[in-house]
Amino acid sequence: MEDFAQPIPFARPFTGREEEEAVLRVLRSGWLTTGKEALAFEKEFAAFLSNNDELPNSKNDAPGCLPPLHCLAVNSATSGLHLALEALGIGPGDAVFLPSYTFTSTAEVVRYLGAEAVFVDIGRDSYNMDPAALEAAVSRLHSAGNGAKNSFSGLRPRAVIPVHIGGVPCDMEAICAIAGSYGLAVVEDAAHAFPVRAGKSGGNTAEGPWAGTIGDAGVFSFYATKTITTGEGGMVLTRREDLAKRISVMRSHGIDRTVWNRYTDNNASWYYEVIAPGFKYNLPDLLAAIGRVQLGRAMELLSMRESIARRYDAAFKNREAFIIAPPGGARHLYTLRLRNPGCPLKGNPSKRDSFIEKLRSRGIGTSVHFIPLHLMPYYRERYGLKAEDLRESYRRFTETVSLPIWPGMTSAQVDRVIAAVLSV
Repeated sequence: MEDFAQPIPFARPFTGREEEEAVLRVLRSGWLTTGKEALAFEKEFAAFLSNNDELPNSKNDAPGCLPPLHCLAVNSATSGLHLALEALGIGPGDAVFLPSYTFTSTAEVVRYLGAEAVFVDIGRDSYNMDPAALEAAVSRLHSAGNGAKNSFSGLRPRAVIPVHIGGVPCDMEAICAIAGSYGLAVVEDAAHAFPVRAGKSGGNTAEGPWAGTIGDAGVFSFYATKTITTGEGGMVLTRREDLAKRISVMRSHGIDRTVWNRYTDNNASWYYEVIAPGFKYNLPDLLAAIGRVQLGRAMELLSMRESIARRYDAAFKNREAFIIAPPGGARHLYTLRLRNPGCPLKGNPSKRDSFIEKLRSRGIGTSVHFIPLHLMPYYRERYGLKAEDLRESYRRFTETVSLPIWPGMTSAQVDRVIAAVLSV
């Protein structure tokens, strides 16, 4: 029987005996850090995403004509984004375009490398980067490069990071076309977007390329709240051999060879060379073993999330107070928008905050995805930004709340969330 006195958390990982057995297998093997499990996880992940593979606008439409997909396991999606940008040669004086409506990781990795983040607004009816806003931002930077004086003066346009918010794919066809026109590299922040295929104009379809495999590189997250988890961890994907080689070296101190076999192979040489000042970003076997189990049940976990989302949609879609979450995607988040929530820019306190507090008092965990980065003190002050500079991002922030959606939620728990939302 459901214990109604127990709070319902916003998120909870779904693990069981198989994950426990995988951890015990690694513990008993005597090898805990990066090794055979991580290598197997990479191969299995690549195999999963190579199923019926295709790329938009590709001259080689047959799956067999595509370059192989390199998957490199890392200790977080943040690390993966950092490695991808570093491999592309991003550095001081470079501009990287990204949405303000994202988690801080997307922008902080740009600053790690001394480059500048250029924030782009989201669409009016979307949580994802607006291609028209992207083109306008890139055009302004090019104008600055051609002698026009503005806040972009002196920066080189180098890359764009589209973020698939909540697992709903961006309009990658439009974004890639813009990137191609201006010579920008594309690094997909697919932290939320496993497993989902990207349709031509955004949203997911039964066909089409997998989100995260479309740009020069893509990065997934396996954080505890994500659609599959290793506790902490991530995966970098690329079809470019040059990027794969650089990322492989840089994720492990810049050492020119695989480290783990120096200790396990009696015929391996002890000698190695450091060819660059790399990072400590490798994924240990202990976590990779959990990831292999989770990968094997990825579609089952997605189905559980979809089932919860359908019940939420049915309960909220005809209510005047709400705008329901975007359809489809990997269902990492269920974002509910409040109509007429108030606008702090005009001195009206947001009803969204009161809504969250009342849900909390009823034992319902929630979150907000996201607080736009142009509102954060560091970026606001560095770039001289105001809330209204990215109006859609700010508006979505004031009206959005994320509800619990995680595999393993009971029917009674879903009922409790729905009843609490409707009562508030």
